[in-house]
Amino acid sequence: MSDSTVAIPSSPHDAHGPELLHHFADAQQQRDSASLGMWIFLATEVMFFGGLFCAYLIYRLWYFGDFAAAAQTLNYKLGATNTAVLICSSLTVVFAVHAAQVGKRAMLIVSLILTLILGFAFLGIKAVEYTEKFELHHVPGPSFQFDNVRVPGHPDQLVNPRHAEIYFALYFIMTGLHALHMIIGIGIFTWLLITAWKGRYTPKYFTPVEIGGLYWHFVDIVWIYLFPLLYLIDLHK
Repeated sequence: MSDSTVAIPSSPHDAHGPELLHHFADAQQQRDSASLGMWIFLATEVMFFGGLFCAYLIYRLWYFGDFAAAAQTLNYKLGATNTAVLICSSLTVVFAVHAAQVGKRAMLIVSLILTLILGFAFLGIKAVEYTEKFELHHVPGPSFQFDNVRVPGHPDQLVNPRHAEIYFALYFIMTGLHALHMIIGIGIFTWLLITAWKGRYTPKYFTPVEIGGLYWHFVDIVWIYLFPLLYLIDLHK
């Protein structure tokens, strides 16, 4: 009686690597699904921030002079610096994605570290701005003060403090939510850095880096719109 061998079917993970989740047929399907999920998420974020932008623009039309006076109290130099910081961080993210695609682990790690440094720099500058607003009592609430301020271009007209308070409320809501997204992005890139250090990403598997990059680019784009709307509404001194 001859011995017989039973062939054990190989799993998809044997064929495509341990990074392939069991409910995907192949690596490309997994990557496409992850990309689709992120784009859907970003679409909801566009609607979320879009509502805030619409509210801002409506109040701006109603109280243009008051908003212009309030905007002139912002430190546009710090805002411009933060804009440059985020643009540079987008560049380092591009380097990180490219490094993951071509399997350059050292370049990937360095790019992720630079992105994190720039992210923390942005939050640090934003903290300086917020501190200044607290010291000037420009934070909406019982202690808010914006009295005896002239409307730009109309020296005989005083700013309505309630209208200016609406501007600062929108400023803190919009920039605060953006900062929250930055903090989440820093958390994501910290995880990417840890996993990259462990050598997880290869030219065959770099989806997390790519998806994280999409999120970071979106956060940067939101700031590109926030900066002129909030800081440059009527810049002349």
